[in-house]
Amino acid sequence: MKTYSISEVAKVLDLTAYTLRYYDNEGLMPFVERSPNGTRVFKESDIEALKVIECLKATGMSIKEIKNFIDWCSEGDSTLQQRYDMFIERKATVEAQIEELKKTMELIEHKCLYYKTALDAGTEDIHKGNKIEITN
Repeated sequence: MKTYSISEVAKVLDLTAYTLRYYDNEGLMPFVERSPNGTRVFKESDIEALKVIECLKATGMSIKEIKNFIDWCSEGDSTLQQRYDMFIERKATVEAQIEELKKTMELIEHKCLYYKTALDAGTEDIHKGNKIEITN
């Protein structure tokens, strides 16, 4: 079975070794084994678990909440419902974030069109009479 060092895992996941050590200190990596001299030894399955952790972080989940999830995983099948419910909640959170980002994108697209039109005309005066535009 292939194993990876902390620096190799950091590179694969585009994280720092410091971040991985922090995760370990926070109890997010109880699955990672250590060599006889204490060095962390990562397996492919550990990298996959870390990808889930990074995914949860990207949804705005706190380290404490992620730790609860890791603990539930360690507890086994008795926590399947909690884990399912957590992912349903995360899904709703991400869907709300996507909707907010769509609104943000609409405004950005509007401003791109506004400035492109003004550039093509050589002036913002082309937009006089329209809604107030903040140009600063």
